[in-house]
Amino acid sequence: MSTISTVLVLGILLALILTSPGWPAVKELYFNEAAARDVLPDILTGLRLTLILFLTAEPVILVAGLALAVVRGLTAPIFTPLRFLAIAYADVIRGIPTILLILMFAFGIPALNLQGLTDSPLFWAWFALVVSYTAYVSEVLRAGLESVHPSQRAAARALGLNQYQSLRYVVVPQAIRRVTPPLLNDFIALQKDTALIAIVGAGIEMTRAAQIYSLNAFNYTPLVVAAFFYVLLTVPLARWADWMADRQRRRSAAAGGAL
Repeated sequence: MSTISTVLVLGILLALILTSPGWPAVKELYFNEAAARDVLPDILTGLRLTLILFLTAEPVILVAGLALAVVRGLTAPIFTPLRFLAIAYADVIRGIPTILLILMFAFGIPALNLQGLTDSPLFWAWFALVVSYTAYVSEVLRAGLESVHPSQRAAARALGLNQYQSLRYVVVPQAIRRVTPPLLNDFIALQKDTALIAIVGAGIEMTRAAQIYSLNAFNYTPLVVAAFFYVLLTVPLARWADWMADRQRRRSAAAGGAL
């Protein structure tokens, strides 16, 4: 019954759109088949750059975020300065919009003319994404580390593991399993935010390719095509995040039932 009602509602909405007086003009501007075919090669080239940016940034963010989260959890007095720096980093970076970080890094750092550093806007735009998302991911991982019960650390130490080994083999694996769904959500957002590099002209990714064609042809179909590919990339990740969350809930329920 729910399937029938859903199909019925969607069918009514589709009929209203297709029979509306302005539909022919909207179709011409946003769903032009000829424009879609023309821009598709450029969109696919831009997709390649989008995937490179995402796939190279993700592991760096994960490692840097984990390091930041671990530093936040150090309680020895000798690590107090590092802990304060980690807190300041997370607070300040999360308070600055990612688009501003990209502008400051892509234009500001090359302007310094520092020896030994590249002046590529594309690299610094990518680096700004890493800096921004590291702050968010570090907070997710910190929550995961803090969710592991202290008895797990105590048991590891009782088995002869030192602090580093306890963290590596006992705490971190449990923490990452618990926060995998929110981590995937952050990486879905990162995949979409790679489009922000277009504001500094750093490489032609999907959004920029669509913008160039739209400005030249006065047609917005390329933007719809680019949006379609973003959805094509993000929906599987979103479903995977939901599946991971459901699996984690089932595991927690099973563990609770066993107790």
